[in-house]
Amino acid sequence: MKIPLTKYGWPQVVFYPAMLLVFMIVLYYGASSTTPEWMIQFVEIALGIVLLWMLSFFRDPEREVPEDKDILLAPADGTIADIETIDEPDFIGGKALRVGIFLSIFDVHINRSPCLAKVDKITYREGQFLDARNPEAGKVNESNDLWLTRTESPNDKLIVRQISGAIARRIVCKAKQGVELVSGERFGMIKFGSRTELYVPARDGAKCLVKIGDKVKAGLTPIIRL
Repeated sequence: MKIPLTKYGWPQVVFYPAMLLVFMIVLYYGASSTTPEWMIQFVEIALGIVLLWMLSFFRDPEREVPEDKDILLAPADGTIADIETIDEPDFIGGKALRVGIFLSIFDVHINRSPCLAKVDKITYREGQFLDARNPEAGKVNESNDLWLTRTESPNDKLIVRQISGAIARRIVCKAKQGVELVSGERFGMIKFGSRTELYVPARDGAKCLVKIGDKVKAGLTPIIRL
């Protein structure tokens, strides 16, 4: 089955693998005649594994998005790192349930819309680069917020926050203010390990469907039922 590479990965998806491939060729043909053959093969295999990982990091598999209008889907692949109720006065305007997802370097890094929603505002913030598994990363790290309003009832206000980690230093967001995203639609990625958070109004009608430690997939896994 063909798994496409994301357009959000350019130019790294070409530049880094190409550099590594050239290095492998130079190493193979330029190694000293006194270097043991087993050592050359070992290094080549190790570099080949790194090359495959580089390509797989930018994979972008197709997904059949659930059609249930009463659920919010995971905005990222990864592991549920924390779930808590906080105050969110800036957009939601009160108590919000925050679900944090940690993306390792082995997860698909494409971000997707949790539901059918209009982009009200996009806010980028410079910051630190704490380990993305740390719940404090969402407060102090470099981040990018999408303020969304569901276009179906209930017309809740939601926030999807893209957060850089200790390794990730590049947030990609192709969504524009005023556009409407369909459920599960791709809108960006975070390169090389990261964190994504979903904020929803904390009320009786919203039920969290995941727990800490659960694995989720963007555009597939329901994490909130309204």
